Amino acid sequence: MKYIKEIESFGEFLENGYQFDHCCFQKIDFTRASIRWESLNFTECVFLGCKLPQQAINMINDSGNLIFPNVNGLPYQVYRAHLYKWQELYAPANPSTVYATIDEEIYYHFKEHRYNGSIHEHLYQRIHDHSIDDAMRDLLEPDDNGGYKKKCIGIMGGHSTKRDNIYYKKIARIAFHLTQSGYFIASGGGPGIMEAANIGAYMAAYSEADLEDALYILHGSLHYTDEKYFDDAHDVLMKYQNGAENLAIPTWFYGHEPSNLFATHIAKYFSNSIREDILLAISIHGIVFAPGSAGTHQEIFMDAAQNHYGTFSYFSPMVFLGMEHYMKKTGIYPLLQRLSRNKEYGKLLYVHDSVDQIVSFIRANPPTEKQD
Repeated sequence: MKYIKEIESFGEFLENGYQFDHCCFQKIDFTRASIRWESLNFTECVFLGCKLPQQAINMINDSGNLIFPNVNGLPYQVYRAHLYKWQELYAPANPSTVYATIDEEIYYHFKEHRYNGSIHEHLYQRIHDHSIDDAMRDLLEPDDNGGYKKKCIGIMGGHSTKRDNIYYKKIARIAFHLTQSGYFIASGGGPGIMEAANIGAYMAAYSEADLEDALYILHGSLHYTDEKYFDDAHDVLMKYQNGAENLAIPTWFYGHEPSNLFATHIAKYFSNSIREDILLAISIHGIVFAPGSAGTHQEIFMDAAQNHYGTFSYFSPMVFLGMEHYMKKTGIYPLLQRLSRNKEYGKLLYVHDSVDQIVSFIRANPPTEKQD
């Protein structure tokens, strides 16, 4: 199959010339300019949510291309060319609704249609999530070996961890130092440990003293249910406006938990199962697990299964913060040691309480490519 070139703006369309071979046009308004459609040639192209004059629709259909029509009346864009920013998600909702933000409006729409939605609704959600997949791949820059040019590290842990918790602070420092070492941090995008990962990565554009200042500002509201939770986060962003790039991958399945504000790119999904699998799959350079509950433990064993079988062509570090929690309280680490005996990823397991030791281990232990 030929590679499909993605064209995501009217400017890219104009730069391409007259011949379009195996191209995908995403969310472009073609009605804003006069175009001589009869002079253009399209071969096996796809149009996703584009605005097209009738002349163009007739010509494109007659020559065997595919048009996926624009969808109106939904609180979310079905066809997206880019990931979200928090400013978009938390922009005011349509005044005709009772919702405060676009994110909230999408969540309640999803909640209403979760079990009894029409086939169209579920199809639109799948197309939306596919668009997020595609935009995230563009961000991470895939190579030809199943990896990515960005050296992605995932960080996972409890969503209810408070901002003054020792593990919140340690994860923020781990993310800070890893980002400064050239890694690209990804989290589940919510509060707790996920927020710690994103703020640590974000503040890597500044000094360690600035990171400590940012964490101090957040002490005014410790839990995501606190009244000033967003206000304090916003104060940090106003003081430090040019943070380092990092990624959040949240879901409307857990839409009652707010997406944190410190991710510069937000890949928000409807499907939680796809979202969890993607977060694990892209974290080729390792995952750091802070203490959490059932959700974190599930993710640990999902990651272990991927590592056990080399599902994504690499064996990746699995690093655990919290010796008491993972060695004694849950016994998860000794169990993984037994499961990984004589397996390649057994060499990539590590548990410690020290920020510096964990960062050093990840630096010294890159992923191992699976040999067929």
